[in-house]
Amino acid sequence: MSFTFFTVMTSGAALLTCANSALSRKGVSCSGLLFGSSLAGCSILLASMFDGPGKSAYDMGIFSVTVPNTDIFLVARVEKVLQNGITHCAEPYVKTSDMNKTVQKVLKTAKQTCQRLGQYRMPFAWAAKQVFKDAQGSLDMDGKFSPLYRQDSSKISTEDLIKLLIDIRKPEKTKLQIITGQLNITIECVPPDLSNSVTSSYIPVKPFDEKCEKVSVELEEFVPKEAKYNHPFTIYKNHLYIYPEQLKYENQKTFAKARNIAVCVQFRDSDEDGTGPIKCIYGKPGGPHFTTNAFAAVLHHNQSPEFYNEIKIELPIQIHEKHHILFTFYHISCELSNKASSKKREGVETLVGYAWTPLLKDGRIQSSDLQLPVSANLPPGYLNDKNQDSKKSSPDIKWVENAKPLFKVKIYAASTIHTQDLHLHKFFQHCQLMRSTSEAIPADLIKYLKCLHAVETQVIIKFLPTVLVQLFQVLTTASKEPQEIAVNATRVIIHIVSQCHEEGLEHYLRSFLKYVFLTNNPASGNSVTTHEVLATTVTAILKQTADFNTCNKLLKYSWFFFEAMAKSMAQYLQEGNRMKMPRAQRFPDSFNQALQCLLLSIMPHITIRYVEIPEEARCVNISLANFIKRCLTFMNRGFAFSLVNDYMCGFSQKDPKVLTEMKFYFLMTVCNHEHYIPLNLPMAFGRTKLQRVQDQSLEYSLTEDYCRNHFLVGLLLREVAEGLQGSPEIKQLAVAVLKNLIIKHSMDDRYTTYKNQQARICVLYLPLFELLYQNLNQLTAQKQPSRTGFGLMCRDDLSMTGSIDSRRISTAIDKEQTGVITQNGLVRRDESRGSMYGDPGTPDVNELHRRGSTMSTIPSVGRLGHYEVKGLLLCFLHIISTVSEDTLMAYWNKVNPQDIMTFLSLLEICPVRFRYVGKRSISRSQDSWVSKIFTSDRKSQTMPVMRARSSQMQASLQQFGTLEASHTLNMGGGPTEAEMNHQALLEGNVSTEACLIVLDTLSLFTQCFKNQLLDSDGHNNLMKKVFDIYLAFLKMGLSEVSIKHVFASLRSFITKFQVALFKGRVTLCGLLCYEVLKCCMSKLGILRGEAAGLLYLLMRNNFEYTKRKNFLRTHLQIIIAVSQLIADVALTGSSRFQESLSIINNFANSDKTMKSTSFPGEVKGLTKRIRTVLMATAQMREHEKDPEMLLDLQYSLARSYASTPELRRTWLDSMARAHLKNGDFSEAAMCYVHVAALVAEYLHRKKLFSSGLVAFKKVTFNIEEEAAMKEDSGMQDVYYNEDVLVEQLEVCVEGLWKAERFELITHIARLVIPVYEKRHEFEKLRRLYDTLQRAYSKILEVMQTGRRLLGTYFRVAFYGQGFFEEEDGKEYIYKEPKLTGLSEISHRLLSLYGDKFGAENVKIIQDSNKVNQKDLDPKFAYVQVTFVKPYFDEKELAERKTDFEKCHNINRFVFETPYTLTGKKHGGVEEQCKRRTILTTANTFPYVKKRIEVVGEKHLEMKPIDVAIDEMRERSTELTKLCSNQEVDMIQLQLKLQGCVSVQVNAGPMAYARAFLDESKSGQSNKKVKELKDIFRRFVQACSMALDINERLIKEDQYEYHEGLKGNFKSMVKELSDIIHEQIFEEDEMRSLLQNSLHVFRAISGTSS
Repeated sequence: MSFTFFTVMTSGAALLTCANSALSRKGVSCSGLLFGSSLAGCSILLASMFDGPGKSAYDMGIFSVTVPNTDIFLVARVEKVLQNGITHCAEPYVKTSDMNKTVQKVLKTAKQTCQRLGQYRMPFAWAAKQVFKDAQGSLDMDGKFSPLYRQDSSKISTEDLIKLLIDIRKPEKTKLQIITGQLNITIECVPPDLSNSVTSSYIPVKPFDEKCEKVSVELEEFVPKEAKYNHPFTIYKNHLYIYPEQLKYENQKTFAKARNIAVCVQFRDSDEDGTGPIKCIYGKPGGPHFTTNAFAAVLHHNQSPEFYNEIKIELPIQIHEKHHILFTFYHISCELSNKASSKKREGVETLVGYAWTPLLKDGRIQSSDLQLPVSANLPPGYLNDKNQDSKKSSPDIKWVENAKPLFKVKIYAASTIHTQDLHLHKFFQHCQLMRSTSEAIPADLIKYLKCLHAVETQVIIKFLPTVLVQLFQVLTTASKEPQEIAVNATRVIIHIVSQCHEEGLEHYLRSFLKYVFLTNNPASGNSVTTHEVLATTVTAILKQTADFNTCNKLLKYSWFFFEAMAKSMAQYLQEGNRMKMPRAQRFPDSFNQALQCLLLSIMPHITIRYVEIPEEARCVNISLANFIKRCLTFMNRGFAFSLVNDYMCGFSQKDPKVLTEMKFYFLMTVCNHEHYIPLNLPMAFGRTKLQRVQDQSLEYSLTEDYCRNHFLVGLLLREVAEGLQGSPEIKQLAVAVLKNLIIKHSMDDRYTTYKNQQARICVLYLPLFELLYQNLNQLTAQKQPSRTGFGLMCRDDLSMTGSIDSRRISTAIDKEQTGVITQNGLVRRDESRGSMYGDPGTPDVNELHRRGSTMSTIPSVGRLGHYEVKGLLLCFLHIISTVSEDTLMAYWNKVNPQDIMTFLSLLEICPVRFRYVGKRSISRSQDSWVSKIFTSDRKSQTMPVMRARSSQMQASLQQFGTLEASHTLNMGGGPTEAEMNHQALLEGNVSTEACLIVLDTLSLFTQCFKNQLLDSDGHNNLMKKVFDIYLAFLKMGLSEVSIKHVFASLRSFITKFQVALFKGRVTLCGLLCYEVLKCCMSKLGILRGEAAGLLYLLMRNNFEYTKRKNFLRTHLQIIIAVSQLIADVALTGSSRFQESLSIINNFANSDKTMKSTSFPGEVKGLTKRIRTVLMATAQMREHEKDPEMLLDLQYSLARSYASTPELRRTWLDSMARAHLKNGDFSEAAMCYVHVAALVAEYLHRKKLFSSGLVAFKKVTFNIEEEAAMKEDSGMQDVYYNEDVLVEQLEVCVEGLWKAERFELITHIARLVIPVYEKRHEFEKLRRLYDTLQRAYSKILEVMQTGRRLLGTYFRVAFYGQGFFEEEDGKEYIYKEPKLTGLSEISHRLLSLYGDKFGAENVKIIQDSNKVNQKDLDPKFAYVQVTFVKPYFDEKELAERKTDFEKCHNINRFVFETPYTLTGKKHGGVEEQCKRRTILTTANTFPYVKKRIEVVGEKHLEMKPIDVAIDEMRERSTELTKLCSNQEVDMIQLQLKLQGCVSVQVNAGPMAYARAFLDESKSGQSNKKVKELKDIFRRFVQACSMALDINERLIKEDQYEYHEGLKGNFKSMVKELSDIIHEQIFEEDEMRSLLQNSLHVFRAISGTSS
């Protein structure tokens, strides 16, 4: 018996794979069938498990499976020697009777049959097993097959087999007869490079020993006809597979017997008589490798047999017309007769027909299903029968059944050298013709080229290298022909390249270029080079606007053509030995022109069509960049630069984002050239060394010369400068390109041997500084809360806050508003006099234009993001740390002073921007970055988001790990713990490194500029800037390494600049003391130690500086700083502070050189004094959340330092800051005024200023407090001068403007103007007068609108000894902002004291009567709140005419309490009395505090008639005031009128008249009655006037309402006249009034009189 293995897929209708191989054992053969390749699939090793001697060479088969599927089965067919019908043959295996007899009988029959019919087989049984468990390709490793099923003769075909396979999946439904026996094999997955294996042509994959025991054969897979499953042919294979399918002989009459039919297949190369078959058919197992013929299995007693065998033929290389396949049919006689003679026995075969088919049809191998006629004879020349198809037979051929197609056969060619595609075949034929003769016609070639577009993709893929090689040859040989051939050839290449990309098989194209492509050698004929002809044809295609489709494909896949050109250029140089030629002579001018034309033809597709074809434009942009980069390697570099220049000329500053991005990707690619540095540092030939050095030192600006000498760097820096003005994405890209390039230089092994190499490279990037200066305002740190970060001083900062008018004199008020670093909380503006080093902050636009630079100065769009700022600063730090010290010093000496200030500003920004923020914070920002990176929108710029653009540029941007993106992205769910730790470590290291670089640079700078820094004893902008940078370090968290270095630098600074600290202005020393004292409270022991040491050094140096007299300045500044810290409630960790004080004391005691001096005693005295100052801290802490109490405490401290101006100033300034924080601008302004008065009084006493305190009395009466200044030791270290006063007065102006007290600005201005005039500071005068002009405009505006509210006042009293302690029983007047309601302040106080004492323990007293404390429950805290109004007597009212005067400098307030003599609160008008309470405060409002204690109280009791007089007088006054306004408020007027004339009977004015003017009732004094009558007369006149005005104002719809008012008024007048018995209002007056009103009404309504 023999076994055949093959695979079949049940979901298909036919066999998926077919191949034939020999796996033989002991009379059993296994044929395996392969399918699949190496794409998505696997290779399976199959070995059969039959043991025994006589092994064949190949005992294992390798099946490759490209597309795994659960429908794939491994099928084994069992055949036996032809004997009888299948039922008869299977019976012994199925029956279970006496086994011994059966075995003997079967054995005997088998011997006889094998002797006679041994070479013929018949189908016997089959078995199958599933290959894969799932569609992913999990192999079913179980080698056990299904049971052996009997093979029915009627179910031989593949279609029948597939139906059976579907059935055996459902065993319960299967009715197949099972033959006893089991088939087992081993199955395993094998790697592609399995050793000891041969191909399907029996050629070893890799050589191996011939004696090898185990050899496996690869079984050929017939891959699905889809491009993605095919691959280019790379090995020789030339097989033909033949599948006889069916012979229909049931109706033939030619032969008597034709039942057991065998088919014999032969391959012949001639049809002449006497020629035999070729030995090229693969043999059966156990036999030779190749045989001359092959038989199919025989079906017993079947006249129309079906066949399932596969015959595999090795085809000859050269095939001609005579090669054909011959099929011979035999009838096999199966009867056995013992008596038969040997001759008879030989008559087993009876010939019953022939069929044949030529191998070639139209010159191509046939590969299809054929239906052939059968001939009864085989005459010589049988192939020449031309009419075979038309069934008109030649006389010498006898057709069976009149040449009907009786035989069905399938032929499949598996050849890597013969194509079956018509168009490809014709193209190859024509190419052959072109090679051999010159008769090829160009028109034919163009036709064949066009036809190639129709070839299937999978065919093109198979023959890809050959087709492309031929096309490139056609391209170059067509130079003499019209350009049309070359263009058409290029179009085909475009088509092929596009097909490969669409199928995702571009890697085959890359392999082709790398391993196969060869340029044409022009020396061998008259042809041109491949690169030149490609450049020309691509240009031609891009210019043909009609064929957009081809053009777009060319753009999209342009990389292929550029790479081909680049390789061609390289091969051209190498083969022609042109590498040693001068670059200018390497390529002909024609090629240069072709490249320029190519570039110019590409540019419109990028710059104009990018909207229409975004992807294509992006692709060609990158391909072009890579090609130009190659040109820099091969060609004249000047020419390559000209190409770059031509490219850049296609863009402009106004380009949209997409185009700008493309420009940057282009630049990035070109700048990644391996010889970028030599390209930018050309050798300066013909110059002396000195000249070269001089030239080099000058190039710190982006001049035209610089850009000419260093083309690529210049271009890049210009573009980055422009990019920084673009959208956030463009900024990010610009910075990334620059940063990655600098990173690349720093890691380039070629330039790391000597430090001077890197230094020289960094000098190239010096113009970057200028770029950073221009973007300084975008780089500055975001504004931070007071004292936690730093801001750059900037006079124009206020204009950005919005609430302040930018046209006003711009002076900073406070760090909180402006980011200005303050001294002792108060801004100390350094004098703005003639120092060259102006403060840079934000250079104005004119300043930018002034710079002699070609760099863009467009105003920027928005701030730079976190990523961009860090990137630019990293570049800056790298450059300053890498260039030599000489270079830096030369640079500083060359640039202007303004640029030096900006350089220092950059240094100041760096440590803050790279500050270490802690692992948790880094983790959070990383998470947000990861989440943002995969969303399309980019809402914030906190992290370096790279937009998710699916391009290779994305990768190249991130190929150098940016600081933020240095960890590998873990897509699972944010960064892992290890990555976070690594990231934190990196951030920490960079922070420290940035800190050290800045310190090094500062150290060099202070050495270099020592004299300038000490100008005016250190009072200059340059020193202030340097000092600010040092202070910035103290204000932020530093690593331990940084701390040591920062304090070492500060120690050096103190030693170097003693004059500035101990002789010049007090500012520097004060600031330093403040910050170092803050460090003394740090939780870090190392920081406390360093700070204490520095403070000690400061004292000691001060002591030495005064020639060991004292260290008064440091002493005083430390006390001021401690006070400042208390005021800011910043003095936490007092135990740590005490520890620092002890360290300082210990230093003093153990300092041997100071033992004999007074120094240790003074230090001890200082620490003792500090400890007493610290006593205030506890109280401050307690009242931290009670703003009024906190300010009272601060003010009490300020008063205690009345004799020490600096300390008093410190506390006043703290109060101002607290007021600003609470929104109390008037109080803040008063603090500024008091400070100004303090300074003025000091200067006045020193005869340095014309007026002292007196000048400020018009501003506030409280100013007398500042007269307490004493001439004692506290005055010794005060360095006030005119500048300090002027700066403080400017601050006052700013504060008063904010407080809306415009009237006071003029008093301050009067003090400043003479100083400005004396100094000829006309610009400042102009600005000040401008401010005054706008102040007066504001005054007029608020007087007209009445919309300025300068505060509301309340009397607040506290009761409850257990809670309020010394506050118990005290009364205060509180000034609240704008229109604060009684409920609002009550609620605020309730919640404030509720938090303090517990909400259940606090009660609000709403009643305004005097509180009897004995009646109150001591368990509760009581707060009495009463609304009060400013009080003025008649004399004061005459003086205070405006609203402002009634709100300023006021210290008396009034409230009224109603009562009756019966004890009730309210009664009738006859009994209603009032108590008026007038309170006097200790100081006038506004004051430096918002609450002032009540020091005096006066009561006025008012009888009922007094109440009436008071009420009526107020009504008259209000009405008269309303009527006298320029613009009368009609709504207010009508409301008042209604209250006066339309009230109920027992209320309003008439109630008073009835009660007090009716003589019958009245018991009042005549004087009071007379006064009331006069008031009533004035009241009636006021009402009349109001009615008259109302009549003029009303519209038609209010006429009726007005008439009602008039009627009521008339009634009121009449009643009043009756009561007092006199005509109050004349009738004629009334009549005229009525007539007037009628006239007005008619005029309005348009009716005739």
